[in-house]
Amino acid sequence: MTGSVHSRLFCFGFGASAAALARRLVPGGFAVAGTTRDREKAETMLTRGIEAFPFDGDAPLAEGALDGATHVLVSIPPDDAGDPVLRQARASLAEARPAWIGYLSTTGVYGNRDGGRVDEGSALRPTSERARRRVQAELDWLRFGAASGLPVHVFRLAGIYGPGRSVFDDLRAGRARRVDKPGHVFSRIHVDDIAAVLAASMARPRGGAVYNVCDDEPAEPRAVVEYAAARLGVVPPPLTPFDPAGLGDMARSFWADCKRVDNSLIKRELGVTLRYPSYREGLDAILAAGG
Repeated sequence: MTGSVHSRLFCFGFGASAAALARRLVPGGFAVAGTTRDREKAETMLTRGIEAFPFDGDAPLAEGALDGATHVLVSIPPDDAGDPVLRQARASLAEARPAWIGYLSTTGVYGNRDGGRVDEGSALRPTSERARRRVQAELDWLRFGAASGLPVHVFRLAGIYGPGRSVFDDLRAGRARRVDKPGHVFSRIHVDDIAAVLAASMARPRGGAVYNVCDDEPAEPRAVVEYAAARLGVVPPPLTPFDPAGLGDMARSFWADCKRVDNSLIKRELGVTLRYPSYREGLDAILAAGG
């Protein structure tokens, strides 16, 4: 996507997805700014030409930070009190009047379907407190968009991976697990494909839109570990039986849901062709790049 000389992307939270979108937009003329809690990360952002603003959700955003923001990406998760961006920057967003707002949510809002398929019209049945917060945050953002007249878009992301955050890193660090739970599948999405979807939506805004963002092939986690181990030429970790009692809260919630997520809307409406339609293409590219 090519921006005008006045295009400015402002990112609440500057994690992997925001950084990937910035890499895609900057060559086309976009200025980029983002928030972070970490001073070292702020310095890194500045060296890359990205304005950095402190923001922790407990205090207002710096005055004027949103000036000139034509597009806004929100990737900060909700907390106990709700969505921190809406809590602290609602008035500033309404005043800035960006042409596009993207809220990054999760496919966890669908809950468990025992391997069944879900699309954007499926009922939301979250099984964890984190997912329940996401459902409320989605609703709050869509209501804000409707009330303010701003084009808010919700993106339900599957499990994110990419350079520096893939199963290769887990294997090398000795923390990869090969869990035996046949038929239990998850959807995934490469961070560069997330950026492609967001850029496509920015080019074709539709206020109130909700999109699933995932690849074409839900897969068992053990299959991904086995493929990555084979590509590295190492022996995969031993197969271990699934034991929910031995899992922490985060891992237990991860394994609680099993579903196949339909991604046809991003292709049909936004014209997206995934660069990495399965974990195999994505992992091959990471390895080829030295990741």
